[in-house]
Formats: sequence, C-alpha cells, structure tokens
Amino acid sequence: MEKIVIATRRSKLALWQSEHIKSRLEEAHSGLEVELKVFVTQGDKILDKPLANIGGKGLFTKELEDAMLRGEAHISVNSLKDMPFIVPEGLQISAVTEREDVRDALLSEKFESIDDLPHGATIGTTSLRRSMQLLALRPDLKIKQLRGNVDTRIGKLKAGEFDAIILASAGINRLGLESSVKYIYNIQISEMIPSMGQGALGIETTKDPKVIELVSILNDEVSEVETTVERDFVGKLEGSCTVPIGVNATLLDNGTIITKAVVGTADGKDILRDTMISSKENFREVGKKLADKMIGAGALEILN
Repeated sequence: MEKIVIATRRSKLALWQSEHIKSRLEEAHSGLEVELKVFVTQGDKILDKPLANIGGKGLFTKELEDAMLRGEAHISVNSLKDMPFIVPEGLQISAVTEREDVRDALLSEKFESIDDLPHGATIGTTSLRRSMQLLALRPDLKIKQLRGNVDTRIGKLKAGEFDAIILASAGINRLGLESSVKYIYNIQISEMIPSMGQGALGIETTKDPKVIELVSILNDEVSEVETTVERDFVGKLEGSCTVPIGVNATLLDNGTIITKAVVGTADGKDILRDTMISSKENFREVGKKLADKMIGAGALEILN
C-alpha cells in the first residue's frame, strides 16, 4: 500500500493530531504517502447549543466515518474522549496512542486555582462531567456554556466573558498554548476525574488488513489497557457526553490498575464515586465490574 488518506476536521487541534499521525506513519513506513482530507462535521457547524442537546460527541466523528465507509479515506484521528463507545459496522479502532496529560485544566487571567475563584465566579464549559464535579467542589460557582475550538474559547476568556474556563490539558500541551493565558491550573484527579480516553488519540480505520497493519505500530499497550477499562465502564453504563460520567484507569509499573470513577447529576448535588484496584491480566473485565458495582449502588437511577 503506497498511500493512506486521513479524514480530519479543520480545527487547529484536529489538524495537529492528523499531522502528528501523518508524520509518525511516514517515519515508520518508508515510501508511504499520507494525505489529509478535510471535512466539516455537524459538531463544527452547530456552536450555539450544548453538545448534550444536539446529539453528543458523535457529531464530531460521523462525517469522518461516512467518508471512510464511502472509500474516500482510510483512517481518521480523534481525541479518544470524543469518540462514541459504539463504532459503526465496517470500522474499528485499530490503535490508541501513548497518552498525553489526562487531566483537565482551569484557565484564567485572574485566578490561580479552583480555590482562588471568588464566590459566584463564572466558569465556561459545555461538559456535564466537568460541571458536575466543579459544582460538587464549589456549589457557589456559575456554569456558562462554552462552545467553539480552543482558540475561540481562550479568546472568550480573554474578552472577559468568563472568570475561568476548563479545557483538556492534552489539547493545551499539543498546541503549545501553555503561555496563552496568565494561569493554567492542571486539576488533580482527586478533584476532577477525567473523561474516558482523555489524553489519548484513537486511530479509527476501515477493516482493510493492510491499513490495520500500517497503523498498528502506533498502538501503545499501556494506553490500550487503560482506555479499554474506561470505555468498557462507560459502555456498560450506556454513557455519552449527554450524561455526567468520569472515569480514569492508571496502569502502574507493577501491573496494578487503579480505576477511579464518578457519576452524578449535572448540578453536582447527587454524586456517586468509587475506586477499584485490579491486575493487568483482568483488564478486559475491570471496567464492566466497576460499572456493575456502581449500578448496584444506584448509578443508573442517578444518571436517569
């Protein structure tokens, strides 16, 4: 196979991710040509409504998946946290890259951390997961919807529309935006559990064996273990971005997996947390077991 086409969104972060995978594939496979083909997704077009109200994270991947199914592209590269749990027939996630920082970050021109935020401060985020955990820590805060690409969101912060905004640390690091605002506080997992797959890139491909073989070199075993646990947990709860769920699995050097999870109501008033410690050998069971345990404690009633 001499050429691979990557279907990508046009946002700066999506293009960075696709260019990054393009260079890694060309470096690994001498003579391989990799082309980027840009598509505009529904998630990029509808910016005046919360994602939860218009169909969820699948709005960022559907057009890319359709292009692959039509034969116009071989792969797409997405933040794994933005990929729905169910992959369309005819496609598969063939590689999960080594993870960047998995945490969320609080960005502000005035305040150094969550504790520093004044009473009634306005925080920008569209994520129900982030809102839930933020309001559990600080019920006095005001959550205001924030859509758009990373530059747009930071621009709104700088324009004074928000006291602080929350983004994924991974996106800030990948785009080199560490000095774009005065304060960036990486929120500890003990304060805010990330989204499933946060920090990892998922390489979605057609079922073509040649394509799968070419991208397999990008797969990171640690990331695969951790994100399998996380996606299995969310899948068992039938979660999406329309319900507030956080889950983070960490694989230690000794083969132990520590998985922390949280579900709750978007207002942060009703929250259920749990932690499971297990071994790497059982990683394909861990997410489902933790979900079952939390379902037994009332997780589905809370989410419904």
